[in-house]
Amino acid sequence: MIGAGMDQTADGELAILVSGRDQPGTLYQLTRVIWEHRANIKSVDISPAPSGLARIYLELEAVSNPAGLLSDLATLEVVESVEQTPTFAKIYGKRVIVIGGGAQVGQVALGAISEADRHNIRGERISVDTIPLVGEANLAAAVRAVARLPRARILVMAGALMGGEITQAVREVREQGIIVISLNMAGSVPEAADLVVSDPVQAGVMAVMAIASTATFDIRRQQGRRY
Repeated sequence: MIGAGMDQTADGELAILVSGRDQPGTLYQLTRVIWEHRANIKSVDISPAPSGLARIYLELEAVSNPAGLLSDLATLEVVESVEQTPTFAKIYGKRVIVIGGGAQVGQVALGAISEADRHNIRGERISVDTIPLVGEANLAAAVRAVARLPRARILVMAGALMGGEITQAVREVREQGIIVISLNMAGSVPEAADLVVSDPVQAGVMAVMAIASTATFDIRRQQGRRY
């Protein structure tokens, strides 16, 4: 069964949700058809579904014939249904990630969510994700994982004391294009960040402003500053 579709984007992007058998070879058969259509896979996510099925979400680009691709996928024996969906970028948009201690994370989130709402009602799409953590190893691992998160654009380090391996992780994700704002805290993390802000609520606000297309704030002009 092919679900009701939507208009394809001008650059050939297409998001599809496939319900298929949860067995070896299913993903191979899907990607073979996608390759035959010379489309490129930007993102893929697999989650279990009831009755021995799996939900496979794919975001594609350079799709020249969406209807033909959906039809060919639907004819596969391992496929139960194919549905065209909006991309996560259209629904959830750019992501602000906040990592650190619970109280500081909550205050940063307060500022970020309030500011995101202001821009989202004007057509922007920005979502805020938070995780309170303790321990140098846990924090460093979480920071490094931000670079692997889809649509993550900016990271706020919200804590009272961070350094060591966390600082190295911050430098690594900045090299991969993630903007990092740090609260003004003890430790070496502030020295590795793009911007240091003392007020956690203001840090959240500035994080959203830095990635919003509907804002005029240019974080490149704030590099290395402290507020």
